[in-house]
Amino acid sequence: MPRGVVDLEGLKGPEAEALRRMAPPAGLPFKVLKLGHVVLRVKDLQRSVAFYTGVLGFRVSDVYPQTMMKGGMVFLRCNTDHHCLALVGGMKEDASAREMHHLAFELATLEELLRSRDHLRKHGVKIDYEGRRRAGCQMAVEFRDPDNHFLELYWGLDQVGSDGRIRPPGEWCEEATLEDAIANPPPGQDTTLHSK
Repeated sequence: MPRGVVDLEGLKGPEAEALRRMAPPAGLPFKVLKLGHVVLRVKDLQRSVAFYTGVLGFRVSDVYPQTMMKGGMVFLRCNTDHHCLALVGGMKEDASAREMHHLAFELATLEELLRSRDHLRKHGVKIDYEGRRRAGCQMAVEFRDPDNHFLELYWGLDQVGSDGRIRPPGEWCEEATLEDAIANPPPGQDTTLHSK
């Protein structure tokens, strides 16, 4: 597909516009602040906890034994929240990625994103994609955990201001490597490397 062309699985014109216009109802009595946490089923709890702690740097907050949760459960954190990810053991086969497409984790700097790619490679993790996708313009490294869940480490996700304006598709600047994404940023994205 040529750069800048948008294919919404056959949704064009009025169908795509109808989706874009969907918004919360006026007077909703609450506001969701952020995605709180995700719970994944895994085949081998020990192997998966080792991956998320040893390769991705998460920390264990709590553990439920089999008597509390069939398969056992481990709560992991990447910031001061008690957990952003929990793993439940006992899955019989690898994830099919049909129910959930992927799980993404934000990194603080572009330099960290580059280092994360090198770190994943050093640990033998196969990288499925690196570069800049389209909507949101974040630069990312995509890969899978030991149970075949799709994961993404990203930096530079567009922010939507109070005016609600988003970047038009013509400015998405999709690139297939981190180096090309750095060399060809969309308007307003500063890809200056501050350290090497």
